[in-house]
Amino acid sequence: MKTRLPLAACALLAALSLAACSGATPPPPTASSSAEPAQTPKATVATQPADDASRPPAAAPTCDTLVTKGTVDALKSQGWTSKQQEFQIGDVPVTDGLECLWADFSTASDHGQIYAWGLLDPAKARTAQAGLQADGWVRSSKGDSVFYTEDPDYAIAKDDEGFGMTYEFGDGWVKFSDTKQGLVLITWRQ
Repeated sequence: MKTRLPLAACALLAALSLAACSGATPPPPTASSSAEPAQTPKATVATQPADDASRPPAAAPTCDTLVTKGTVDALKSQGWTSKQQEFQIGDVPVTDGLECLWADFSTASDHGQIYAWGLLDPAKARTAQAGLQADGWVRSSKGDSVFYTEDPDYAIAKDDEGFGMTYEFGDGWVKFSDTKQGLVLITWRQ
């Protein structure tokens, strides 16, 4: 099967690359007749997708706040919309979480992207991880996070490193994306 990189991901990477390379500083504000001068945003270079780091947390995540603003903008610019559904890992419901499927729902297609996040207590996390392990998902860890990735032989879409659908378990939370690299775009913080 052919590896594919969704067009929205390419657009996002291109936009982030252009923003990171921009070394120009905006001109100083000029005096105007209005009481408030126009604000020009400044480009910053970051090692993480921090375009949402200063966003105040909302009461609950939504498909528009779960991932970076740049990701949402890129997906919407492609004409994609989101459908929200309950986040569940096998038979384990994920509390106060949601799963978002982004796609062009006006056209029958297998192209889309999935992002999910939710709170998960330690007992449910152990149950969910045991279920994933029993179903053949591949376990790995990095720092305090534990990852479960679908068997690469059965993955429909893979990222640049060959990883398909992946769960990331942290301290009291879990993320999910259709690729392991997609997890970095999920910036929701409780």
